[in-house]
This record gives sequence, structure tokens and C-alpha cells, in this order.
Amino acid sequence: MRVSGVVVSHEHARELERSLPALAPQVDELVVVANVPGSVGTVPDGVRVLENARPLSFAANANQGFDATSGEAVVIANPDAVPEPDAVAILREFMAARPRCGVVGPRMLYPDGSWQPSRRSFPTVGATLVRRTPLRWLFRPLRWQRKHYLLDERPEEPARTDTMLGAFLLLRRAMLDELGGFDPGFRMYCEDIDLNYRAAKAGWERWYVPAAVVRHEYAAVIDRRFFTRHTIWHARAMLRFLRKHPERLLALR
Repeated sequence: MRVSGVVVSHEHARELERSLPALAPQVDELVVVANVPGSVGTVPDGVRVLENARPLSFAANANQGFDATSGEAVVIANPDAVPEPDAVAILREFMAARPRCGVVGPRMLYPDGSWQPSRRSFPTVGATLVRRTPLRWLFRPLRWQRKHYLLDERPEEPARTDTMLGAFLLLRRAMLDELGGFDPGFRMYCEDIDLNYRAAKAGWERWYVPAAVVRHEYAAVIDRRFFTRHTIWHARAMLRFLRKHPERLLALR
């Protein structure tokens, strides 16, 4: 199975200095989509850079990268996601052995080596309200949302999952072609959840494979401050997700 790599960058030259040398040797081709022209810096030999004339949504940028590559599977990676040397090979081998596996994700760790809750259940209205409103001062998200973040589950073997953090995922090309890739209507946030949800509806499996390890800085901008533009973008993204999938309104917690 030939694997392509796509990294979307918005002025992340510093992060790319670490992540691209780690990812490039693991994939058959690598494309960086520069959302801001001239902001990528120096890239390893063989890495192609696509520069936008104007900024686009993350989903639209990812789709550009998918269209510019030809692998049977595609790694979509954030600039701050640094894979261990065998991470892509492990994910590739797992996907190749399962024809209906459309999405496979690694164990995510913070840079200090601590565990990052990247494997998650699909979000609910109640959980989102707690996380994105002052209610989180009364109901701490990582306690009240234990089910969403699957905090009581740390599987050591491959496990089926609803969705995973979109910072580093291996996606099957046939699935992307069937679903039309990411929905470019999501400006930022939730496009990964939407893709996994549509994949589930279409019968594609999503798997968490902890033997593959990726270290991820995870800026988590919207978890640190209220009422920023990122908070607004996330709220709009969740509203778009609920408009597309109104049955999720019945899942309160």
C-alpha cells in the first residue's frame, strides 16, 4: 500500500522543522499546503509545497493535498505532530490487512511522554455545552466528559473507535473518494469528527492502533480562553455538525 503525506501549515515553520524530517522518510510522497504564502521555511528534499493565493479552511487545504497526491492511503498530519520512526509503517500494515478500515490513528503523547486522550466517542450536546461555556467552571470537562474522552480506557491492543483527534490520521483513499474528503464548509475544528461520522454511516471502520506512537504538542487554544475567534469558530463548527447530523441532538450526554 503506497502512502502519501499531507501537512497543512498556517505559519508553522518552527513546528515543521521537527515534524517534516520525521514524517518524510515514512511516506512515499509528502505535500505541505501553505495556507499563508512564504510561511513554510526550508523543507526536506523531495517535499512539495503548495502555496495558496489566499487563506482557506483547514478542510479545503487538506482536500487540496489529497488531490495533489496519489497514494492508496494518506496521512493527514498537523505541523506539531511528530511520529516515531515506525508509526506510519504500523498504521499502513494494519489498514492493508482490513479492506473496510477507512481511518486508523496512533497513540498520541504529549511532548513530555504523557498520554493524550486522542481516542474519543462522538460528541454530545451536553458535553459540548460544558466544554465551551462557563459551565466548565462547575463541571470540569475531563471529569464530566469521561465517556467522551474515554478516560477510563487505555487499550494496549487495536480497538474500534468512534472518532480520533485529527492531528495525525491515516485515511484510505477509496473512503475519501466515496465521501468527498473533508467538508470544506468547516472553517476550522470538527471537520475530523464529521469525516469519521460520515465514514461510520457509510460502513467504514475506524481503528485506534496504540503500537504506533506520535508525539503531539496540541496547542488546545479553545480550552485556555473563552470568547476568542477560535471559540466562535468551534461553536459554528459544532452547529454545522448538528445541522448535518440532527440525530446527534438526541445524544445529550
